Amino acid sequence: QLQLVESGGELVQPGGSLRLSCKASGYTLDYYAIGWFRQVPGKEREDVACITSTDGGTHYADSVKGRFTISRDNAKNTVYLQMNSLKPEDTADYYCFSGQSQGQGTQVTVSS
Repeated sequence: QLQLVESGGELVQPGGSLRLSCKASGYTLDYYAIGWFRQVPGKEREDVACITSTDGGTHYADSVKGRFTISRDNAKNTVYLQMNSLKPEDTADYYCFSGQSQGQGTQVTVSS
């Protein structure tokens, strides 16, 4: 069974950067498309980025395009989300997911 564990969330000032990590176990990530979504309690989930398993193609939500970068290191079985120029509206719990599997989330707070 694919298991995903996120890390890297913390409090950061507006304009700052963070890198989130999603470590997979149970399966080799090479064959899976992986995505990140975020959710604020009481609001709908927003898919922010995904990366394919085949050609490494990436897709981003308009709200993060140009600021966030998703990447994968298959040797480490890990997917990353580099977040730059963070804004208060990026505050949320961030989850990585693949198919029906998702991690427990990591909290990102953007505040001065």
